[in-house]
Amino acid sequence: MNQYRSNNLKTWSVEERPREKVIANGVQYLSDSELLAILLGSGTRNMTAVELARQILLKSANSLHELGKQNISDLVGFKGIGPAKAITLLAAMELGRRRSATQQTERIPVKSSETVFNLFHPILGDLDHEEFWLLMLNRANRVLGKFKVSQGGLSGTVIDTRIILKKALDNLASSIVVCHNHPSGNNQPSDADVKITEKLKKAAEMLEIKLLDHVIIADKSYFSFADEGLIA
Repeated sequence: MNQYRSNNLKTWSVEERPREKVIANGVQYLSDSELLAILLGSGTRNMTAVELARQILLKSANSLHELGKQNISDLVGFKGIGPAKAITLLAAMELGRRRSATQQTERIPVKSSETVFNLFHPILGDLDHEEFWLLMLNRANRVLGKFKVSQGGLSGTVIDTRIILKKALDNLASSIVVCHNHPSGNNQPSDADVKITEKLKKAAEMLEIKLLDHVIIADKSYFSFADEGLIA
């Protein structure tokens, strides 16, 4: 008769327990699946938490980047994953994104579109909907602050230039950069993107604020209006 094995982490042998491995060796020595297993806490009747974690990673091509794009509906599709565990995984992914995004950006001079991409990719890279953000800079092109202007659906978001310029004025910004994402993966600007950029540039000039760039982020690539000579 096959011996029944509980899939709660506490019942595993010490060498198999991810938590004990952390205590003995440090968290950096755990595999991605073992880290996910700690978040899951338990597996199913026929699958350990580590095995379940491996299954989840396999569905995401063994990529944490792809896993970060999953939503609750995707995760609860796995046997043994309910809403509570799905939310735990999503929260961990969001913390990772926020850690990347909350570096001391105020000390970094924004001198290129690549800097803008590095600042906003942790925020926008994994989203399944569009968001439009404002980056405010002082005279030395150092960051005064970031502000989410709007959030939309898969294909677009409504932009109000008045909100953007009021926020820039409130923060005494000398120049601004706007940034949004394309969940489709296509980094090319739409006609609407071009029009809002032209409108915002003209409106900002009237307030003596310079629009330096509009950067579109699509997964791991980006499009810069400034790099392409579309903002004089």
